[in-house]
This record gives sequence, C-alpha cells and structure tokens, in this order.
Amino acid sequence: MSVAKKDYKRITTKSLIEMKSNGEKISMLTAYDYTMAKIVDTAGVDVILVGDSASNVMAGHETTLPITLDQMIYHASSVVRAVERALVVVDLPFGSYQSDPKEALRSSIRIMKESGGHAVKLEGGKEIKESIKKILHAGIPVMGHLGLTPQSIYKFGTYSVRAKEEEEAEKLIEDAQMLEKVGCFAVVLEKIPAALAKKVADSISIPVIGIGAGGGVDGQVLVIHDMLGMNNEFSPRFLRRYLNLYEEMTKAIGQYAADVKSSDFPNEKEQY
Repeated sequence: MSVAKKDYKRITTKSLIEMKSNGEKISMLTAYDYTMAKIVDTAGVDVILVGDSASNVMAGHETTLPITLDQMIYHASSVVRAVERALVVVDLPFGSYQSDPKEALRSSIRIMKESGGHAVKLEGGKEIKESIKKILHAGIPVMGHLGLTPQSIYKFGTYSVRAKEEEEAEKLIEDAQMLEKVGCFAVVLEKIPAALAKKVADSISIPVIGIGAGGGVDGQVLVIHDMLGMNNEFSPRFLRRYLNLYEEMTKAIGQYAADVKSSDFPNEKEQY
C-alpha cells in the first residue's frame, strides 16, 4: 500500500521520526563533494551521509581507517554548501571518538562548527554509550551504526554478514534499544539478516536505515559511487546499480582523447 508523502522543504531529525511514524520510507545516499551533493539534494534524497567511505571511493584506501577528522570536515563542508533540503550526517572517523567521551565531544564540535553538518554518526553500541551521551548533552544530534561496523574490520577480519548467531543478534537488539534510550535520532544497520533488522525496526521508535539489511526497515542507504556504477569492482548482493557510469564515462573520455589526437576537437564552432 502506498503512503502519502509529506512535502518537507527541509529535512530535520524530527522529520525522519515523523516519516517512520507515518510509514514513509527514508532515502539516504552518500556524497563527498559539492557537485555530487547538489545533484543528490536536487533529486530529493532525504539524508546525505558524508561517510568515512570517502577513504575508499575518494582516496583509494583499502579500509575506512586512514581518513582523518580534518579530511572529513573538508568533505562535509563541501557537501553542506550544496544542500538546501537534505539532512547532512557526518561520520566521525576512526580514532576521533573511541579513546574517551571528551575526545568524542571535541571531534563532534569541530565537525559541527567547521563543516556546518547537521548531525554525526558513530559506530558501536554500549561500548561507546558514554561518548554518545556526552555528544548529545552538547546538543549535537547522533545517528548510531550497528551490525557490520567497517571501522572494526581488523577485529572482525571479514566483511561478511553480522549477527547470524543468537548471542550477537541479542546484543544488537539491546544496543539498538540503548541507542534510542540515550537519545539517538536514528540508527544504521549494516549487513545483517533481514528478519533481525525488521525485528529491530519494530522494537524501537526511531528510524532504522538499512544497508544490506533487507526491506523491513524504515529506509535505505547506499554509497553513491556503487549505485551509479562508477565502481565496477564492488558487487555485494545488497547493491542495485542504477547506472553503469564506469562504462559510460570511460567511453566518453576515450572519445575525447581520440578527438584531441585527431584534431577533431575543437572544431570551428568551438573556438573564438
């Protein structure tokens, strides 16, 4: 059954909670620069995540770990300048919040003041509870992130599906409920069984955004380079490619290079 959409001129944390209560799904995509963010915002996506996945798709690192707080602020400020409607959520990068709650607060304040972002996102559950509370007490909105947490990749040793075993599944449910209780406005669930993700979404009143977590949650997020087919080396089951930009861009750039070599570009109409 289709759900009537409310016309939000500006998406806020309150908007997302309203959308869940009204049964309206939430769309979320990553962006890391002004031009891409402008397109995503104009297309009507509700939430733009300035993800630490910039470490992979923008800088070419194998993991998300190397990206710094300064680099995240640079990407976030570029995105914020482009956005008129979407809520901009910024990842706290590895090493900027795990050591102690005061460090987490300092990092979050820097992101909010220097980038103009609207909220921050942290990976983890009860182990970072005090950091989340510290950030929230300063008036900074927090989005949680459970399931596969890429900043802990060397702990897990694999990017495989998380929480398939009962003990880990129970901890995930408890962590999600804890995140709601302390005041997070939403939580991302990454690469967990669809039935478990639905169970989590049904057990809390804040929105649950899935990536590889099935359709029973309140919204979806993808990395924009993946869904546009700019990255042709990453093909997980949960990814739907809406374009094949790798092929289209390679073809166009190759044609440009050939036209320059042959003196076809520029022609008489393309010069002064």
